[in-house]
Amino acid sequence: MTTTTSPNAAPDTPAPLADVTRDEASLRRFLHGLPGVDQVGVEQRAAALGTRSIKKDAKRWAIDTAISMVDLTTLEGADTRGKVRGLAAKALRPDPERQDCPRVAAVCVYPDMVEAAVDALKGSAVHVASVATGFPSGRTSREVKLADTRLAVEYGADEVDMVIDRGAFLEGRYMDVFDEIRAIKVASGEAHLKVILETGELATYDNVRRASWLALLAGGDFIKTSTGKVSPAATLPVTHVMLQAVHDWHEQTGELRGVKPAGGIRTAKDAIKYLVAVHEVAGEQWLTPDLFRFGASSLLNDLLLQRRTQVDGHYSGPDYVTVD
Repeated sequence: MTTTTSPNAAPDTPAPLADVTRDEASLRRFLHGLPGVDQVGVEQRAAALGTRSIKKDAKRWAIDTAISMVDLTTLEGADTRGKVRGLAAKALRPDPERQDCPRVAAVCVYPDMVEAAVDALKGSAVHVASVATGFPSGRTSREVKLADTRLAVEYGADEVDMVIDRGAFLEGRYMDVFDEIRAIKVASGEAHLKVILETGELATYDNVRRASWLALLAGGDFIKTSTGKVSPAATLPVTHVMLQAVHDWHEQTGELRGVKPAGGIRTAKDAIKYLVAVHEVAGEQWLTPDLFRFGASSLLNDLLLQRRTQVDGHYSGPDYVTVD
């Protein structure tokens, strides 16, 4: 990421927006003063960009790029250290028979599984991400959320995926949400913070835009669509709104922040649609794991199958890759 923050201090709001977070009234005025989202327009644009035809070398590049952006995830009550070690092995060598296959960006687990992931990924460039703050509901006290975050970082996570208090947001208590994100940012130390909006519960595109800006103002390094536990999870139109937010943030502040759609993205065809959106809405410089990620568990399997098809010239079938 291009933004840096002291591990023991809350991030400063960039100068052009410093007055926005002065108090509840200023924050509300700013968020409700953002341009409204044209629902028909954003859905039509997402549908149109989703029909772009990507072939041959461009498709191979897109598949490899998508693989490098995957946060390979297991967030189940039945997770074990053995399962996490297996996931880490897949993250390091997604296709063991293809040495040129890129590694994924990160492995994402619950805080109590972080140590197992760190140990399995030691010495590699694959990050360890941990969900925190009472994931997925976030329905617990701030003290517990902070403790959850500190535990993940203490165990070695270098990325933290937090959930916002959707209830507070929907009640219009924006400063409460802002203050909590800032507190989690401080508790995260040097770890990058991904702020999960749970867009399926926000009801409108206008709310998605407001929540995106709120998370950016509070210091989130990434804004993330979903926990993957609520339907709908990631959608192309919602991701368009969030990509536009980070683009506009960059225009106003000069800072680059990332976007992570998560949940429901299962095929290489779907992933490529998202990459087209990144290029067209945010810009080419966002086509990097530093600024765009896929939260996924099964997506990697189809990316690997389609990659083999591109390389070998024929469909290999699921028996040639591990299926999660």
